[in-house]
Amino acid sequence: MYRWGALTALGVVLGYAAVLLANARHFYTDDTESQYAPLWVMLGHRLRDGHLPLLAPDQWMTGNYTMEEAGLFNPPQLLIDLIAPSVDNIALYATIVKLIFSIIAALGVYRVCLAYGGRAAWSAVAGIAFPLTGWFLFFDEASWTTSLTGTAWMLHAWAASVRYTRGRGGPIPVFVYLYLAISVEYVFPAVESALMLLAVAVGELVYQRKWRPVARLALVAGCAGLAGLMTYLPSMLSAKVSWRGTSQINNDQFLTVPWSESLNASLPSTLPAFNSWWGYIQPMPVTYIAWFLIPALAFVDWGRARAAWRELTAVALFAIMFLMWTAGPGTVGPLRWPSRVLPMLAVGLLVLVCVLIGRFGTVSGWRGRAVAAAVLIGLLWVRTFSADPHDALWHVLSALAVAAVGAGAVWLGRSRGAGAAAALAIVAMFPIAYGQVAAAQPTPMGWNLPVSRSEAKAAFPDFPGVTLQLGDRGLLQPGDRTVQAAYGSLVFGNYAKDLELNYVNGYTPNGHYWFGDLLCMRWDSSVCPDAFRRVFTPEPSTGRTLVDLMKVDRVVLQRAMFPDADARPAPEGWKWVEYPGHERWISVLEREGGPVATVNGRVADAHDVTATSIGESDTASTVRVSSPAGGRVVFARLGWPGYRVTLNGKRIPFTTVAKSFVAVDIPAGTTDAELTVAWRPPGWKIGVAAAVAGLIGLGVLQWAHVRSRRPEDDEPAAAAPDPEPERVPAEALS
Repeated sequence: MYRWGALTALGVVLGYAAVLLANARHFYTDDTESQYAPLWVMLGHRLRDGHLPLLAPDQWMTGNYTMEEAGLFNPPQLLIDLIAPSVDNIALYATIVKLIFSIIAALGVYRVCLAYGGRAAWSAVAGIAFPLTGWFLFFDEASWTTSLTGTAWMLHAWAASVRYTRGRGGPIPVFVYLYLAISVEYVFPAVESALMLLAVAVGELVYQRKWRPVARLALVAGCAGLAGLMTYLPSMLSAKVSWRGTSQINNDQFLTVPWSESLNASLPSTLPAFNSWWGYIQPMPVTYIAWFLIPALAFVDWGRARAAWRELTAVALFAIMFLMWTAGPGTVGPLRWPSRVLPMLAVGLLVLVCVLIGRFGTVSGWRGRAVAAAVLIGLLWVRTFSADPHDALWHVLSALAVAAVGAGAVWLGRSRGAGAAAALAIVAMFPIAYGQVAAAQPTPMGWNLPVSRSEAKAAFPDFPGVTLQLGDRGLLQPGDRTVQAAYGSLVFGNYAKDLELNYVNGYTPNGHYWFGDLLCMRWDSSVCPDAFRRVFTPEPSTGRTLVDLMKVDRVVLQRAMFPDADARPAPEGWKWVEYPGHERWISVLEREGGPVATVNGRVADAHDVTATSIGESDTASTVRVSSPAGGRVVFARLGWPGYRVTLNGKRIPFTTVAKSFVAVDIPAGTTDAELTVAWRPPGWKIGVAAAVAGLIGLGVLQWAHVRSRRPEDDEPAAAAPDPEPERVPAEALS
């Protein structure tokens, strides 16, 4: 068993090697290069400085890190952050991190198969196949890192849950893995974990016909949910001002996958047909699962397999639930793009098929089964051709290759045994992965951000203080996306964090709605052409411009968007500054009187008030204020929920300017009073109390588990009688 587990890990390494041969940047693309990896660097610096980076007020677009996918309460993620600043080649670092989590995910699939009685060899096949499935390989591993990490922990939670309900394990592994899946701060793994628990609960009720094991599982899951509540409570309580502040259920065709595509899972050449960013026919085989998955159904002894239907109810239910989800609705509150759950369908089908093949595989009557497998492959070809008729010949070759390798696996199973057949199933995965990734080049997802942080920093201007960039990533041409060209002067997404510079701009899926609307700034920090006028137009109630209210030191204009900006006079109080070698890409405005970001704390405007900063941190501003007739102080702080304002220790209300900037009305007659504006994640007291309650509950469950153990319980025992020992024909694969 451990040998096949080690081979599973080795198989993932070989799969990564095949992918990297096809594209060395495959695991450093799209959101990984533009969002996650730079975020690791920034968070790592903050952690090394000795504090948890909950809020960074100067990073206006991304600064509320309880709203971002930062994983602030996830210990493995914090370790990744701590290491990141020490690594220059951030692409290499991201690839290693993803390899580790892909191995964790593969071993999770391996353990789930074993938990349901799967044979070690075919459990390893399922584990190695999963990281090479279409959507997981081309999106979760290539781009959406938190989906990869959350899925990896969820899979181990599944295995631990089955073991716990069947008396083969305790509550602590279930709790730990569920907490890790929840606290990656990406909602999909949390919801997928909940559905997994539902499937396991129903499945074990059907299999064991006892409610107590399911009740224990529900209790430990509830404890993990309480512990993880702090991860999502700030987002939930801040949703009303964020881009994701909707609870609506809508259906549209974007990234909803019809079953004709999601079940077309075994031809490596499949290019499914559904609506996405790239039109109707997809440029990548995102619905592919494994070459053997569908043809192998012909080599299952269904007569014997029927005896195990109760035991495998949970796996089938899991796959059915996610099959339903892939087809819609398109949006359920913060959950959008149903194709994101294709990896869950893949893992459900892989576990189901590989357990069936391992336990009930046979080549008895192989001629008839070969015909059935050929029919299945033919049906896959028809569907693949229908979705992408322009590559008909390539699909024919793909079908013939699957048939040939399948025939070889059957021959090996008859002559050499199940291990040899499983080995061929694994070996065939690597050239398929190489071919699929190579065929998808150049990837439509890449930003091509620099991989060497030191090289990027050396090429970039020295921009101290707080900088606001006004530009549009869409104006970059393919040849511009190098550090010797645009990336030596412009930042998009979180690239500024790679450079260790302080920019208003950043990548955020959960931005502040009103601030984004104010600057017409999008998720990738691109802006509309009207942004320049907006930031230098006085806000009516204060008479101050937006750049003054933000206390910005520098405004960088993308020359492609504002080609003649520096030919006009600079706004009042600003001057044009030349940066030799960067004139092709940017024009730069700086303040005539020097930087203002650190002058008088974060006090941006004081009307009829004398306000002097006496203390400043990321989460709090303390100001000495006096106002004989009453007035108002406006702070360069974005008005996220969670602020609390006190005047001489007495709580007073606050408001916002332009629905964005924190503002406090000072009562008349105030003299030398201490004004404190402090922020804490909304709901943090509830979150802490819930976490404590979850840990106490876990302690009680563990005590009950240990107390219930008896010497005779040391042997693993299922709560329901096992089926009769299988009588396996000599010619069977298993």
